[in-house]
Amino acid sequence: MMSRSLRRTLLASAVAFASYMPCVYAADAIAPKPASDATIAAHQAVLDSLDFSDRADFDDAGRGLIKATPDLKIQADDGHVVWDVAVYQEFLNGEAPHSVNPSLWRQAQLNNTPGLYEVVDGIYQVRGFDLTTMSVIRGDTGWIVIDPMTMTEPAEAAMALVNQELGQRPVTAVIYTHSHPDHFGGVKGVISQQQVDAGEVRVIAPEHFTEHVASEMVLLGNTMSRRSQYMHAMGLPRGPRQQVDNGLGKGVARGTFTLIEPTEEITASGQTLTVDGVEIEFQLTPSTEADAEMMFYFPQHRALMAAENLNASMHNMLTPRGAKVRDALAWAGALDDTLSLFGNRSDVVFTSHYWPRWGQDNVRNYIEKQRDAIKYLHDQTLRLANLGYKRDEIAEAIQLPDSLAQEWFNRGYYGTVTHNVKGIYQRYLGFWSGNPATLNPLPPVPAGQRYVEALGGADAVLALGQSAVEQGDYRWAAMLLDHLVQAQPQLAEARELQADVFEQLGYQTDSGPWRNIYLTGARELRNGIDTANAVTTASPDMIAALPIEQVFDLLAVRLNGPRAAATRLAIDWHFSDSDRHYRLSLANGVLRHRRDATGDDADLSLTLSRDVLNRVLLQQTSLGDEIAAGRVTPQGDLQTLQTLFALMDTFSPTFPIATSAIPANASEAASASH
Repeated sequence: MMSRSLRRTLLASAVAFASYMPCVYAADAIAPKPASDATIAAHQAVLDSLDFSDRADFDDAGRGLIKATPDLKIQADDGHVVWDVAVYQEFLNGEAPHSVNPSLWRQAQLNNTPGLYEVVDGIYQVRGFDLTTMSVIRGDTGWIVIDPMTMTEPAEAAMALVNQELGQRPVTAVIYTHSHPDHFGGVKGVISQQQVDAGEVRVIAPEHFTEHVASEMVLLGNTMSRRSQYMHAMGLPRGPRQQVDNGLGKGVARGTFTLIEPTEEITASGQTLTVDGVEIEFQLTPSTEADAEMMFYFPQHRALMAAENLNASMHNMLTPRGAKVRDALAWAGALDDTLSLFGNRSDVVFTSHYWPRWGQDNVRNYIEKQRDAIKYLHDQTLRLANLGYKRDEIAEAIQLPDSLAQEWFNRGYYGTVTHNVKGIYQRYLGFWSGNPATLNPLPPVPAGQRYVEALGGADAVLALGQSAVEQGDYRWAAMLLDHLVQAQPQLAEARELQADVFEQLGYQTDSGPWRNIYLTGARELRNGIDTANAVTTASPDMIAALPIEQVFDLLAVRLNGPRAAATRLAIDWHFSDSDRHYRLSLANGVLRHRRDATGDDADLSLTLSRDVLNRVLLQQTSLGDEIAAGRVTPQGDLQTLQTLFALMDTFSPTFPIATSAIPANASEAASASH
């Protein structure tokens, strides 16, 4: 039988933003430390360089307030807390403490405004109920919902607030702006699959939406999930020495993740739809912030919905959680098209995060300067690369001109100049700098061992690291101590000093994700891996939406190639509901699938419906039970499945990040099974 092994294999990494374990803020054996003198001095430099008297963003963030919800706490049916913004009210006020960059503190306060807001008459937003802002448009008969958040519980609470304050109406349509999970995962908190199947609700998305939802998050879902724990500070307590903001919003809710596939797709810019009496003009923007993304315009409101292509922060060309590098040139070009299409017709622009901006001059300035910031980084990265500079040299050299950098919405609260430059370089030239010395470097553990030996041993490296810390030279200290931590991860003094370094780097940065990453790393070095907040389950809706080809692709990723190298087998799959046939074959340590390639030479043939497979994957049934019930028809040797799935790795969502995974030996790592 394949049931338990196959279920475990597919469930563990379906999506990066799937359902999370309840958030547990465990007591730390070693608590965070105060800011150093060097960090305090760095913060004073920020205060001296930026105009903190500019309160325009605070005016816009509070404009149109209908109902504030500062005590918001959302719980799941089992009682665990899905979302809590009330905790931020306890500390996020007044001047920035020494442990938070003043610029990030300002952003954290701006993002700390949960409630229901009017954008213009007929367009409303619920902000602060999740990382994402949910927008609702009043139609002739009901609500049009745009981007129903990440999880169902916050989306349901947001919809209840809308109906309570604005009058009860049914949802007549849902629009997904793009294919990232925080913009569709809460959909079943506002509508049901039954309503969609009955034709009561339209679900509208950009072309290729479902394809890109699956492709970005499935094959590397386990690693993305683990890195997301760092980027989004899952499990990091909230407080002035811990998590204060995500840059893009307060943080990520942790509840029930869902998906309802679109009933119609937008396939071209300029396409128009009338949705519940509301006219909408669409602009497709593929290969920008997401592979499938769109912006749209409401002529009767003179309002532009800019999805996540515009933000109150610089965005990521390459997200720290890991994804394909985004196309900066296409992104800047799309915003230029936006100006041409809607710039002279828009009196307000609202987005999938943050607060709106009103007034045609403000709208144009916002679009122009975010466009130009992206284009500047793109062009200057390529210019310096063509002059012979290498990736890290370019990232260190480039700064936005003051005309762009002094705009608060171009600050690096979510994306950063440094990482965006490196992402742009990588998109064009790859990860290698061109220096022969770095063509084939040693991996971290053996390199660390050699460096520690060359520097005179662990005590010498610790002394050098301590000296760098005392001088406030934290970037160098982090590089230096990393060699010792990689070489001797059990050495408590090295881990603790590196944690101190990460902490000060976290306190100093104005990037929400960078702060989260540094402080999570510090906590992990001091207190061990946080297993209570690991991503452990997948979404039933995501499993159902996966093309069968991607199910087979995921199996191939989990195959332990070295252990499977001598095994040959073939399994034919016939999906009776779609009349599709697939050959799954293993040879040379490679698992392949091919459609319409079945034959009499298979070791095993299975006839079943896709619904049966979905239920097996979701542990709602077992293959043995389905065979006994007559819903799966096997022909051949069932032991073939045992053979195949005995060769599958099970991925753990709690592998180390601040230290290297063991084993360090490359050949051992290649055949390692976890």
